[in-house]
Amino acid sequence: MSKLYEEYKKSYDIYSHLNGKCYLNVVGDLYERPEIQRMSEYEQHLEIDRLQHMTSVSYLSFLICRRLKLDYRSAARASIMHDMVFYDWRNPAEMWHRPHGYLHPKFAAENAKILTGGNFSEKEEKIILKHMFPLTVTVPSSREGLIVSLSDKYCATRELFYSLSKSYKKRFLKEIGRNV
Repeated sequence: MSKLYEEYKKSYDIYSHLNGKCYLNVVGDLYERPEIQRMSEYEQHLEIDRLQHMTSVSYLSFLICRRLKLDYRSAARASIMHDMVFYDWRNPAEMWHRPHGYLHPKFAAENAKILTGGNFSEKEEKIILKHMFPLTVTVPSSREGLIVSLSDKYCATRELFYSLSKSYKKRFLKEIGRNV
């Protein structure tokens, strides 16, 4: 687990290391798009914004799939868009998307199709649509999809620890070289 955590920390500065540069070779065309960058405007898990969450999930999915000799390209590209929804799911005034946990995968897949101009594989679509397993009963249909779903849960857990524990947050910021 510590190796996974070490790689998770690197997702906070993907430009500064070799794996991050390899990752950006796969998703850079999407990552740099204004629609993806705009995700930084939305809170995802308390103090972590949606762009960081999507980046962490995508980066870990990329590394794990590459290590297992799976389709790391589809996993990374799908997961950089897996939560691409343009609303604050915590805002009670925006009830049209409720229940968010169940509905947002469909919205994200639709947005991904638009973002990619339809240059979006069926596998990538299924990864996005099924990433909320086990909350939803739609089981991932590929090993890559399962890895994205598990990476999503791992990152969300880390993000909640970061947001809810002052001591964890302080240690984490020190470990990634940011001011405490």
